[in-house]
Amino acid sequence: MKIKRQSNIENILDKIPTPCYVLEEKLFEQNLKLLKYVKEQSGAKILLALKGYSFYESFDMAREYLDGCCCSGLYEARLANEEFKKEIHTYSPAFKDDVIDEIIDISHHITFNSFSQYTRYKKRLKGKAVSPGIRVNPQLSFSEATIYNPCAINSRLGVTIIEFKEELLEGIQGLHFHALCEQNAGALEAVLGSFEEKFGKYIHRMKWINFGGGHHITRDDYDVKKLIKIIRDFKKRYNDIEVYLEPGEAVGWQSGVLVASVVDKVHNGMDIAILDTSAEAHMPDTIIMPYRAEVRNAGKEGEKKFTIKLGGNTCLAGDFMGNYSFDKPLEVGDKVIFEDQMHYTIVKNTTFNGVRLPSLGILRKDGSFEVVKSFDYNDYKRRI
Repeated sequence: MKIKRQSNIENILDKIPTPCYVLEEKLFEQNLKLLKYVKEQSGAKILLALKGYSFYESFDMAREYLDGCCCSGLYEARLANEEFKKEIHTYSPAFKDDVIDEIIDISHHITFNSFSQYTRYKKRLKGKAVSPGIRVNPQLSFSEATIYNPCAINSRLGVTIIEFKEELLEGIQGLHFHALCEQNAGALEAVLGSFEEKFGKYIHRMKWINFGGGHHITRDDYDVKKLIKIIRDFKKRYNDIEVYLEPGEAVGWQSGVLVASVVDKVHNGMDIAILDTSAEAHMPDTIIMPYRAEVRNAGKEGEKKFTIKLGGNTCLAGDFMGNYSFDKPLEVGDKVIFEDQMHYTIVKNTTFNGVRLPSLGILRKDGSFEVVKSFDYNDYKRRI
């Protein structure tokens, strides 16, 4: 099953206020349909990772295809409870006393990062419907960036086999591992092998296994057939145990853009366009990862006739998106479309330097466009 992506943003470009993230419902639903296909063919359940995508105005559609949400703490769990209304799986590197009871009450699964956390809160689980689990560290990852590698040396995420305490497993119903970052099924196969090698003897005692996130299922080159086979074979080995996947980027992948406008042009050795958006504040992973955001109808530096550096509207000297080339010069008032900006943007953006947060818009399947949320000074003031 392959996705044929065709964006229609340019048809309504004149209606989009900038800056604005725009979700295309048609593209979003294509991702969801592929994820549903994986569910049906593999027998796994798929959760939306709110840490990567939490645009809740689209949850009505996502709810039709996915099984629930995985959450990183109380606020995400509350959002899932209020807006998604299906399974809620909550994990945090460390829970605090003042939030744990509410998390237990609204979660279906709760995963502890350590046996000390589980031991501390075990009594509070009594009589509750929540299913407790432990996150383990398979000590194998293919993440190219250390900052995104949960299995790096001295990682704080998950229990290694050396620190694993079998005598404390009483009451634990699931194991959770997460070691991928936007990777293909081959990486999962290797990580799963390491997980089974280290923790396989405990799997028969569990009701569920969570394969974590980072499965780039909706990317064009992802081996969906291999993923399905991996899950089927695993379930067969362990008496049809429940398997969960929790992708974030795969849900929002290539489903929307960030539209910005050129506010000014300056020249310092080359032409520079200053936009009404910011790499630092609105596309932070382009700096943290780092990666170069693709711009619609643009080429690399020198590839097309007119090259220009795109810069943000904060005072951070390094607030640049990069050098891009166009068939004709960019002018003040022109709109620039940054591709694939629905995941890890809205959940991470900031009001650094007092810049206004981009509006949130949806291009509906029927071709209509709606701004569902806009931001003002009060949003900035409340965050400082």
